[in-house]
Amino acid sequence: MCGIVGYVGPRDAAPLILDGLQRLEYRGYDSAGLAVQNGHGVQVRRDVGKLANLRTRVERDPVDGQIGIGHTRWATHGVPAERNAHPHVSMNGDFVLVHNGIVENYLVLKDELSAEGVTFTSETDTEVIVHLIEKYAEITGTSDEAQIVSAVRQAVSRLTGAHAIVVLPVRKPDVLIAIRIGNAGGVAVGLGEGENFIASDIPAILEHTRRMIYLEHRQMAVVRAGGVSVLGPDGAPVDAQVHHVAFDAVSAAKGSYKHFMQKEIFEQGRAITDTLAGRVDRERGTVVLSDLALTPARAVAINRIVSVACGTSYYSALVGKFYLEKLARVAVEVEYGSEYRYRDPLLTPETAVLAITQSGETVDTLAAMEHAKTCGSPVWSIVNVIGSQAMRMADGYVAMNVGPEIGVASTKTFTASIVDQYLLAVALGAARGTLTAGAQLEAIDDLAKLPDILGRTLALDGTIHALAGTLFEARDFLYLGRGIQYPIALEGALKLKEISYIHAEGYPAGEMKHGPIALIDQHLPVVAIALRDALYDKMISQIEQVKARGGRVIALATEGDTFIASKADDVLYLPPCPPLLSPVMTALPMQLLAYHIAVWRGADVDQPRNLAKSVTVE
Repeated sequence: MCGIVGYVGPRDAAPLILDGLQRLEYRGYDSAGLAVQNGHGVQVRRDVGKLANLRTRVERDPVDGQIGIGHTRWATHGVPAERNAHPHVSMNGDFVLVHNGIVENYLVLKDELSAEGVTFTSETDTEVIVHLIEKYAEITGTSDEAQIVSAVRQAVSRLTGAHAIVVLPVRKPDVLIAIRIGNAGGVAVGLGEGENFIASDIPAILEHTRRMIYLEHRQMAVVRAGGVSVLGPDGAPVDAQVHHVAFDAVSAAKGSYKHFMQKEIFEQGRAITDTLAGRVDRERGTVVLSDLALTPARAVAINRIVSVACGTSYYSALVGKFYLEKLARVAVEVEYGSEYRYRDPLLTPETAVLAITQSGETVDTLAAMEHAKTCGSPVWSIVNVIGSQAMRMADGYVAMNVGPEIGVASTKTFTASIVDQYLLAVALGAARGTLTAGAQLEAIDDLAKLPDILGRTLALDGTIHALAGTLFEARDFLYLGRGIQYPIALEGALKLKEISYIHAEGYPAGEMKHGPIALIDQHLPVVAIALRDALYDKMISQIEQVKARGGRVIALATEGDTFIASKADDVLYLPPCPPLLSPVMTALPMQLLAYHIAVWRGADVDQPRNLAKSVTVE
């Protein structure tokens, strides 16, 4: 969840670390800090709140040095306060550390260390790690690099849970040590020329290098200006793969947009084009997913798919269920990653597990993937961050290829993951013989129409901005959809909650009379997805029921539908769209409505309170 940056090289470390943290602030903004080492010792600066506060602190009280670490925090243990901000320093000052994860057994370790005379200065679980490292280093009685590495390994072997840790050993002022345990979040080591970098997510260091090493479970990197050594759990050297990242740093900038979320909403036409690139052959009418490792035999052998995801990705998976069942004729279950593995689920080699995660580092989803692998199930992932854990541990994957998504509330990766599931369904349908050649060609032709449809939908931006100006003072919203649009109602409600802090519920429209209808009065806006599809008449009936009780209806309708204007208070007209792909289109006005309401309310759109982009702790 938290953001981590490290640097060692000839340049002044502080500006590089602060700039890197700025690109990671979406991962946590309760507090921030950095530590920089020079020939005279280590200098630590920390502050509460957003990174701007730390910048001000460093400007007022500068630091200098060519090696350092930094951190932005999303609080798990201990309130947001300077004493709880990272980096943490060991009692004797020999080690400085930043951390992402939760030390599940920290109370036991803290009691042990306290009994040995260690004084704690924070309420965090992280602080036990730095004191443990110092404890084992003092046992060795040396500042030799090998002994320091051994002390770090001994300390982290005591930890329960999943962690990403970077250590600055003060007595060894030319080296940083990074280690990853489990699925707490990524650790990327960026390879430069005479300098090297560490980050929990690649946008932090992409300006400086595109050559990355991603640490695997219990791997450790010893990072110096002149080179990087990767060690396995036993301390033996590992020949780590170097990945070349295609993202460019410019794509992580807002450009002319007010917020990253706004930019990413408007990037969706291009994002869909990018996720389709190289995967559809319109001439042959085929879908090619070269990284999925899907053979015809495997496709036929699968009798069930379990889609595992969290948050927005879960709602994407609900849409994907329609695709996979209709086009590939395979039964699909959609599960929350945070709940799935706790009920001893039934999995076999004939059950494929599909993990959907933007970051590829969502800890609950990764745990579900691990469980599936132990059961012998084929594991696939749909993921955006290249080289992430979910991509590496899967048997096959579909990369979203939409570039960095900085806004905490997912937008372009939501729609891209829907399209990628559509591609998967077509590929599976072809391999399983459930789609004729003509049906495949029709499905691909429908995909080709999508970028233009999204562009026409985004033309509603001004209308939605004005509409939001009449809605932003509401305290509650109800979102209604039926069939394939029900997940979009859920997603619309989630977006509103996430960035405007207005309570909202998404509901199947047919279930409204089984409870939510009691909430409807003149103060409750109801957003109804009522396209001209097979369920249109039923949606009109639900709208009439809302109006009969004084509710205000905002309808998403198909261009040319004049009838609905007599039923709804406000109508947002959308272009005609192939029915199966219509959720990609209807997601956009939901995103825009939430965005503009949040702006009207003065909320922090890109960094909503209490949220972080990657949920890497349980």
